[in-house]
Amino acid sequence: MSMNKRPRIERPARQASPTLAGVLALSVLASPVLAQTDSNRANNRAHSPALKSGTPVTLNFVNADIEAVTRAIGVMLDRQFIIDPRVKGQITLYSEQPLSVREAYLNYLAALRGLGFTVVENTGMLKVVPEADAKLQAGAVAVGSSSARGDQIITQIFRLNHENANNLVSVLRPLISPNNTINANPGNNSLVITDYAENLQRLGRIIATMDTPGNTDIEIVPLKHAVASDLAALVQKLAAGGAANAAAAVPGQASGGISVLVDPRSNALILRASNPATLAATRAMVEKLDQPSIDGASNIRVVYLKNADATKLATVLRAAFAAGNSAAAGGNSNSSSSSSANNNSLGGAPLSGSNSGNNSSGTSTASSSPVSASQGPSTGGFVQADPATNSLIITAPEPLYRQIRAVIDQLDSRRAQIYVETMIVKVDASKSGQFGVQWQNLFGGKGDSNIPGLGTNFGTGLGNIINGSAAAAGGKTGIATALASAAVPQGLNIGFLKKVGDFYTLGAIANFLEGQAGANILSTPNLVALDNEEAKIVIGQNVPFLTGSYSNTGGSGSINPFQTIDRKDVGLTLRIRSQIGESGTVRMTVYQENSSVVDGKSSSAGPTTDKSSIETTVVVDDGQIIVLGGLMKDEYSDGEDKVPGLGSIPILGSLFKSENRKRVKTNLMVFLRPVVMRNQATADQLTLDRYESIRALQQNSQPGQSLVLPNTGAPVLPPSPATPAGGQSEAGAKTPLAPIAPQ
Repeated sequence: MSMNKRPRIERPARQASPTLAGVLALSVLASPVLAQTDSNRANNRAHSPALKSGTPVTLNFVNADIEAVTRAIGVMLDRQFIIDPRVKGQITLYSEQPLSVREAYLNYLAALRGLGFTVVENTGMLKVVPEADAKLQAGAVAVGSSSARGDQIITQIFRLNHENANNLVSVLRPLISPNNTINANPGNNSLVITDYAENLQRLGRIIATMDTPGNTDIEIVPLKHAVASDLAALVQKLAAGGAANAAAAVPGQASGGISVLVDPRSNALILRASNPATLAATRAMVEKLDQPSIDGASNIRVVYLKNADATKLATVLRAAFAAGNSAAAGGNSNSSSSSSANNNSLGGAPLSGSNSGNNSSGTSTASSSPVSASQGPSTGGFVQADPATNSLIITAPEPLYRQIRAVIDQLDSRRAQIYVETMIVKVDASKSGQFGVQWQNLFGGKGDSNIPGLGTNFGTGLGNIINGSAAAAGGKTGIATALASAAVPQGLNIGFLKKVGDFYTLGAIANFLEGQAGANILSTPNLVALDNEEAKIVIGQNVPFLTGSYSNTGGSGSINPFQTIDRKDVGLTLRIRSQIGESGTVRMTVYQENSSVVDGKSSSAGPTTDKSSIETTVVVDDGQIIVLGGLMKDEYSDGEDKVPGLGSIPILGSLFKSENRKRVKTNLMVFLRPVVMRNQATADQLTLDRYESIRALQQNSQPGQSLVLPNTGAPVLPPSPATPAGGQSEAGAKTPLAPIAPQ
């Protein structure tokens, strides 16, 4: 066969199935290079493939073995094929018209794909593997566009310029074959897709179409008559679809493809839309709404506040514009009264540790006083407040009103909240030891006029041998009285009784005592307060203290004794005023007190309390821990009572002395950690964490099973409501908590 003639592989009858030898023979006929010698084939392979791309071939494989057909295709391409052992079966591959070698190879790939197999290229060789394993063995990687075509598995990386890669994963995943993968890399905003080369061409066109800027350039629309703050909310609602979406429309947030921001300095609206058509429609809407007032003489306007307090803000505005407005001078007379009326007992009191809020009845002012009615409106001046609706009534001409509105927009912002966690750590450790020997003896016989005695005695109560002998001499009554007085020394007591006449007395007593005591206390009082507002939390007891008494003991009048008692809070007290800085730091004025009643030290005047307090001003970063202060105390004391001279004798001197030693170590530290909550999502996250913690504690504290007692169960908080940030359910209403019921 000459190279000028067109090779042709005749297709046998459909019923015939060629053997391996027959397929190889057909492959030889299809490739003239195989008729050459090995040396000529090596020379030609160095310059060009066995069959040039323009040389046509006719395929005629019916129910042929996959391995045999693959070898024939390898001869046509002059490439080495490696067939996975799992690739088994028969393949049908034929063509009615002559094809180029590339077209024949593409037909081969399509037929393999129909059988669940594919070809991957790795280290210069072509592998025929099952489709499920192709994504792990594919060696070809393309960045951006790729020239590969057909049903060959390759990996391609698409870098996105505008669209988020994670958003496109859900869109493209259904378009990729189940055995192949798509992954997003948020670091450089790219997609890594492994699939058939032909399908990757289609995905590339889809990605190029979707990877476009989401918004148009901003447009600034200056207003001539309307106030930008008033018009922004209306434009946002109309652009969002009317009154149906009015609740969700908030100025400055994208809704319905349009964002509306306010520039108070130039009284303008800043618009940004998803496409130029929406932007043009919104601009036309603004021009229609920016019309002069119908009643030009009316200068009274009502401004509803969102976050600020109307009474306080009215006072600030009257003071700020007093210099430039003559009407403000008449309104300043009532500003102090309205301001003082708004101050409560907590905010007006200085931050200190005094218990000024306590009274003789033992109840705080906040708990005993009735709930006050809403404040009356503040009168006087061009800015008046209506506390019932938390709104301002402004009487001013148009230029002055615009200036006032600009100030209101800056002051009427949501204030951040601060969650303050205080950790009070107290560790006490004490060690003590005591050893003493006492003895008494009388010398002489019965009838002697003089009876000498000798002995030692130390300590008090029954720890003294003289007191112990007196109790023993008193019989059962004396011993019972002594034991009731709790004067028996602690530790090991060894005594010897001696009968003197008709009575038993202690002849000798030895006392041995070694003690260790420790305490580890961790208290974490927490509270939440608004920025620059004072908050207080008290956890403890209200203890009475005697402050005075009177008793009429003279004269003939009736006796009317009485006592005056002052109740004070004893326990943990935390008072904080926090102020958030622009850089994220928190300036805090803190008063922390930890007090307790000392056991066994109560007198006629009242109990004795142990107290430690800190009052300071600190600056700390958001979420960081700072130590406020503390105490580290190490005390040592010892004592020795002995008989002079005799007590100093080695070993034997222990019979003539009593020793005691004691060491007390106290460590007290106070730590503080503020967390700034600037939005509702942060507050919800913190609340949910504490909610689930206390609920888990309740679930683990359920009463155990009992054979004689009924299973009453203990209260458990209901599961936390699954609502999005802001506390709104899908229906738009707040989900109420379910009532707490026994489990």
